[in-house]
Amino acid sequence: MSVSKGYLLKGVRVLGGPATDLLLRDGIIAAVGRIGGATAKGAEVVDADGLVALPGLVDLHTHLREPGREDAETVESGSRAAALGGYTAVCAMANTSPVADSAGVVEQVWRLGREAGLVDVQPVGAVTVGLGGQRLAELGAMAESVAGVRMFSDDGNCVHDPRLMRRALEYVKAFDGVIAQHAEEPRLTQDAQMHEGVVSADLGLPGWPAVAEEAIIARDVLLAEHVGARLHVCHVSTAGSVEILRWAKRRGIRVTAEVTPHHLLLTDEWVRGRGELASPGLADQRIVGRAYDPVFKVNPPLRTQSDVDALREALVDGTIDAVATDHAPHALQDKECEWAYAKPGMLGLETALSIVVTTLLDALGWDGIAERMSRAPARIAGLTAAGHGQDPVKGAPANLTLVDPEARWTVDPTRLASRSRNTPYAGLELTGRVVATFLRGVPTVLDGKATR
Repeated sequence: MSVSKGYLLKGVRVLGGPATDLLLRDGIIAAVGRIGGATAKGAEVVDADGLVALPGLVDLHTHLREPGREDAETVESGSRAAALGGYTAVCAMANTSPVADSAGVVEQVWRLGREAGLVDVQPVGAVTVGLGGQRLAELGAMAESVAGVRMFSDDGNCVHDPRLMRRALEYVKAFDGVIAQHAEEPRLTQDAQMHEGVVSADLGLPGWPAVAEEAIIARDVLLAEHVGARLHVCHVSTAGSVEILRWAKRRGIRVTAEVTPHHLLLTDEWVRGRGELASPGLADQRIVGRAYDPVFKVNPPLRTQSDVDALREALVDGTIDAVATDHAPHALQDKECEWAYAKPGMLGLETALSIVVTTLLDALGWDGIAERMSRAPARIAGLTAAGHGQDPVKGAPANLTLVDPEARWTVDPTRLASRSRNTPYAGLELTGRVVATFLRGVPTVLDGKATR
């Protein structure tokens, strides 16, 4: 019987622990420890001395734009960006064109992900038809499709009708699905351009008040408690939202939440070109920006430093479960224009891990990063059974990423794999770089470069 080739990772530090070896073969981690001789026969040796092994990252919130806006991103280009960022699975949001509100569209996205073969692309189904907030979409049909959808979201829009939200929670409870809410009371954010506060007043821009997010989260955790269903809150951005989530979790409500890297680092001061990087790992750096630069326009908007501090604390103490990128690529014409006409959103897949390492490694440790960027997202999205979010131990699926914890690299928008260039971190030097990513034991990234 022939033995499959496999890969022998020499001297790797699993979750930052002591150096060891990992043998990847037949899609699993076949052996752990000092490995040589007949055990590793035929395996390609990868020098992983000093590298940290994490379970492959899982992103709960990715916009791949296909079908409909392939000028901004495709499933293939987004998958490549994800692999380079250390991800082995991403959840593709439903606000495509056509909207992913039927079995046909989610199956199309799922198949495109399979064809790309760089990460597992798990489609997120729309909650309502066309994201219109009027009628429930085909939730059951999407759940029963080959894509096996378990997470549903109208992200970009809020499911603002409480009766419809209740019905959606009741429906997905039957198959242990989850509704991922974009928390924004639309009547409080009409024409809003940035966070409502001192900076918006100084710049003369209509504000997006924190209470618009907090009111929806408060309502929805009560609905989730009433129904007994699972609720996930997308891109939490305010200190008040954190307090509501703490209260809900103390009551045993089935709610989870995510925060984006940009909400952990940037504030509304960047909109007027005066932002500071309040992190020890970045204290000696500045992002060169200008007032009204649309690269800093995002939904929900960048908030205040006190909000950033509260979000970091909540991520560390577990009130917020996961880091999600909200990777939102936009074509040049949709970002390089006047602020009022620019579309909200930032790239995130290739920089997310480095942002978290640079800002929060001391507080979280490598195990904490693995929990918030792999294990918890996999549990929330229902991807654990598919082999994601599992630590690199013997017999586990060989979905993992290798990180150089000491590497420093400068973000260059022209060198990112995404089709778009709207990163707010251009010129920023970050710590921690993905060296390799393996999907079921097959390298999608080696030596920091995509294998295809």
